[in-house]
Amino acid sequence: MNQLKEALRGNRYPGRGVLWCRTADGASLGAYFLTGRSPASKARTLRHTPEGELIVAPTQACDHDHLRHYVAARQSGDLVVFGNGEQVSTVADRLGSGAPPASALDGLDYEPDPPIFTPRLTVIADGSRAWFGAARRSGGGRSATNRLTLQVGDLEPGEGVLMTTYHSNGHEIATGAPFLEVGIDADGPRNLLDELWESLPPQLRIAAAVFPPGGLARSDIRQAAAAPV
Repeated sequence: MNQLKEALRGNRYPGRGVLWCRTADGASLGAYFLTGRSPASKARTLRHTPEGELIVAPTQACDHDHLRHYVAARQSGDLVVFGNGEQVSTVADRLGSGAPPASALDGLDYEPDPPIFTPRLTVIADGSRAWFGAARRSGGGRSATNRLTLQVGDLEPGEGVLMTTYHSNGHEIATGAPFLEVGIDADGPRNLLDELWESLPPQLRIAAAVFPPGGLARSDIRQAAAAPV
């Protein structure tokens, strides 16, 4: 098992990522982060809405881009849902209609952004368990979606599960590994945010957030630069 720092520092372009973990002091926490290369990707911010959602929004007035601007985390009863696209709202709505987590994650598709076809990553979590969903394009010649659902329970302090959209050696970019089990050095949300932020490529950082289940309003958020309101 690699430490979180090692896993991220060995990835020259992680894209977007989701993490569910227990910190060294035993706290269960979720995290979401954004990295980007283009000016349009970098012109984004993570912020709360009056409804208590965590959204990825543009830093200045522009047309809505459904691949770049979306609800990144939403509460659904005792469950928090977070991920890298519009599917977060879809999954939260399904949970609100009574669907169990595995069913709520079913039927999702990867993003229509050739040539890489970015995976859609989604996490549903409560205080003790998490369900990860990844909708990925086939690595072969098929255009069909491969859907991975992973239930994670009984993490020990200092353990976590990480998914990233991409993996890069600095020259080539591919879709990320289905999932990585990682070690967590930090204790508490603020230190976890520090550990996560310091592990991301500095020139690609956009934003990151750490939150407890049921506590989106208490998210710790870090931005690469002050963003216009």
